[in-house]
Amino acid sequence: MRSIAVALAAAIAFQTPLHAAPQAQRAQGVSTDAVLKWIGDYRFRPEPHRVPIVMRALSQGGVLKEPEAAAVYLGFLAGAINGTPDLADEMIRKTLPLPFEDQWIVIRAIAYSGHSDWKGLLRKFAMHMPGRQAMIQKYLNDKLPTLDQLAFDGEMGWQDKVKVYFTGKGPDEGKLKLEPTPEIVDMLWGFYFATGSYRPVAQIVAMLKWTKDENNVDKLTVGSMAKYTLATNAARDAELLTMLRWQQRQMSREDSVVLTEVIEAAETVDTVKLRKMALASIEDLKIKGPGYKRNIATWGQVGQAAIGLGCIAAAAVGTVVLGLPCVIGGAVSTAALNAWAKQ
Repeated sequence: MRSIAVALAAAIAFQTPLHAAPQAQRAQGVSTDAVLKWIGDYRFRPEPHRVPIVMRALSQGGVLKEPEAAAVYLGFLAGAINGTPDLADEMIRKTLPLPFEDQWIVIRAIAYSGHSDWKGLLRKFAMHMPGRQAMIQKYLNDKLPTLDQLAFDGEMGWQDKVKVYFTGKGPDEGKLKLEPTPEIVDMLWGFYFATGSYRPVAQIVAMLKWTKDENNVDKLTVGSMAKYTLATNAARDAELLTMLRWQQRQMSREDSVVLTEVIEAAETVDTVKLRKMALASIEDLKIKGPGYKRNIATWGQVGQAAIGLGCIAAAAVGTVVLGLPCVIGGAVSTAALNAWAKQ
């Protein structure tokens, strides 16, 4: 943790190279929250030349080793590439080299970026990551999903239903798709913080329907955290709130019920209500128990990352509203999870 603070002191507070250790070590009061604050402000004051410095600092601090805990940084790097496509080549070149265990984030960020020539970028920088050739080739050969293949369960049309009847297979069965998870929500927020674009917001909004899911704890978790983080961030981001209001007008009254709750919570800065609603849904799962995909005990494993999304969303805009100890990357301790559940 100290190494990250030192690196960021050099990279952000003092605007010096990462190797300027003596000056960095004199920096006081810089914590990993500084990274999230910088990321949270990036869309208002883009500084693409600093992105490689910050990514390398995070690598030096050991933050990028666990993909589950580094999703927000993955999304941010992907968004930075997307937002400044003309500088993508330079940004990636200056981010590399990275240790073997951290190279995954560059590969996945390129694939998730939506850059018009993302495969060309992967081929160009493959030589700098010789140990990751298998992963690179899977993306180049369309064997791994990209962000454009994020899966949402929609209503089947009559033609799809006929196909299922005769073949026994769903319309999307066998297709490559990226399954929504708490880490994906985390990653989408990183993308938004880098670009300020509507695309990741729309994808998070699409997850709101799962707040009503009574059969799948994974979807309930993702939907609840999508709802909570949308409200938390929109309460402090006027442009985001405007996006949500626009989206609300495009939806039917039935489909916009949950989004309306998000907007009202953001307008009144009352996210506590949403947290209580999520807890009520979880308690309902505890009571009903049998018949669900997973035992509620599993929610603790999935929920730790999910609750951390609220920490990330809040920290990125300057405050940790949960009032619980959050660690960088989106995970919280079991103790924090238990404390949240008991509130």
